[in-house]
Amino acid sequence: MAEPLKVNKKNRKLAVDAKMADLCFTCGTCAGGCPVTGVDGYDPRKAIRMAALGLEDELINSRWPWICTLCGRCENQCPMGINLMKTFRKARGLRDRDKVPGPIHKGTMMNLQRGNNLGIPRDDFLMLLGDLGQELAAEGLPGFYVPVDKKGANIIVTVNSKEPFGEPDDMKFWWKIFYAAHEDWTVSSTNWEGVNWGLFSGDDPAWKEQVGRVLENARRLECKTLLLPE
Repeated sequence: MAEPLKVNKKNRKLAVDAKMADLCFTCGTCAGGCPVTGVDGYDPRKAIRMAALGLEDELINSRWPWICTLCGRCENQCPMGINLMKTFRKARGLRDRDKVPGPIHKGTMMNLQRGNNLGIPRDDFLMLLGDLGQELAAEGLPGFYVPVDKKGANIIVTVNSKEPFGEPDDMKFWWKIFYAAHEDWTVSSTNWEGVNWGLFSGDDPAWKEQVGRVLENARRLECKTLLLPE
């Protein structure tokens, strides 16, 4: 006969809600609304029960925390108000950093070292902004240029590093709106990344650091509004 599972609530790694195991009565409402229910045989109900009943390491080392999009639909529909999102995101944070899937952790470290997820050098970024500004000026926006480090601008804009890296024309759509609206805006020459992979990877210190840098840019340039087009 199998030995009964023993759960030490005090030592649970994913105990973001002390009442979680007692509140969840496996109704399945969370699973019914989840867009990735069934992938790898998981769903929010199974995952939350694993967290509550001591199978935390199995959950942390599975693909589920990363397949889950953290959209919040399961938590919104839970009749007991269980903190599913905090639990699943914490599961991401407890994964060994060298086992975080894809480029998310590497991009986070690159951002901390070089100011953006893809490590684009400052001079290359500024050269690209200058070239794109000239293109727009030639395309029917007389006098257009990309204002960099403009102090006192109304809006400071962050940038998704994939745009200057591979899709630079995407930035032009915002710039055309600013031009038509006679908006006063700027872009920082450093720490301009608008996609915080520390948030997605469960790396709270990195998340906080990047948020602080973006806010510091806004304060340094005395801008009134921070815009994250991402």
